[in-house]
Amino acid sequence: MNAPHATHNYGTAYHVPVLYKAVVEGLVTNPAGCYVDATIGGGGHAAALLEALSPEGRLIGIDRDPEALEAAACRLAQALAEGRLRLVQGNFADLEALLDSLGVELIDGLLLDLGVSSHQLDKAARGFSFQAEGPLDMRMDPSKGPTAQQLLMRWSPQELAEVLRRYGEEPRAAKLARAICEARPVTTTAALAEIIRREVPPKEATKTLARVFQALRIAVNDELQALEQVLEAATRRVRPGGRLAVISYHSLEDRRVKRFLRYGNLEGRPVRDVYGQLVAPWRPLTRRPIRPSNDEVAANPRARSARLRLAERMD
Repeated sequence: MNAPHATHNYGTAYHVPVLYKAVVEGLVTNPAGCYVDATIGGGGHAAALLEALSPEGRLIGIDRDPEALEAAACRLAQALAEGRLRLVQGNFADLEALLDSLGVELIDGLLLDLGVSSHQLDKAARGFSFQAEGPLDMRMDPSKGPTAQQLLMRWSPQELAEVLRRYGEEPRAAKLARAICEARPVTTTAALAEIIRREVPPKEATKTLARVFQALRIAVNDELQALEQVLEAATRRVRPGGRLAVISYHSLEDRRVKRFLRYGNLEGRPVRDVYGQLVAPWRPLTRRPIRPSNDEVAANPRARSARLRLAERMD
């Protein structure tokens, strides 16, 4: 395997990929194999993976966001022209259908870099960030599904509180839900942020805003269900000896990934053979998730919460 260049971080103005060295080293076992970056974003991890693959190796890049695919196509134009890279717009929840559409049955490795990209956070018009004013949208694919604004108009205070509790683990969920519903219509990120700031002590505002915006984003994009679907699909589509790499950014994601890689199911139910030995389709490659170094966090503060888990598909 060709190692990624030691001084290259593969970052662009669109996005800086986190833990790219650990991803490449942990994912690529067959440089001539077929790999999937199911969250290609601006193409940072993809660029590192393509460098590690041989000329015979192939990479499939998937993303919901058409802007991400456009950025990746521009950045990785040579690999596209050479036929080493194929790009597909879609939700990784539909991994099996997307692979079928390309005539691909089994793959050698799958990368999932969960959450939002720097570009999505920085572009106010996408509505992902409470730090810039924009429409309250939050859709990964701007052409599909209701916006956050539409959902806030639709939900009752009780339904909104449940979303904030379940997806944001927000301790003031009921109070914040009532305040938001009383202020409807809430049409911009700045308006929502102002409602939240009025309801919490100033020193707790930033963390509360992060939880609320996370909860709404997860609900808008059905992120946790999509994660569960792609994990189950990975078991069927990654060939024995192949690898799965998942980068998560909060405990709701990481708990699901950890449980699935340990037990092979989403319920965390151990399956044992007649000798009492645990039987699972995946073998975790590290006891604990891999975290960014202090140097990486200093260079890219958004990497601070990243956790990488790696596993190998067993026979």
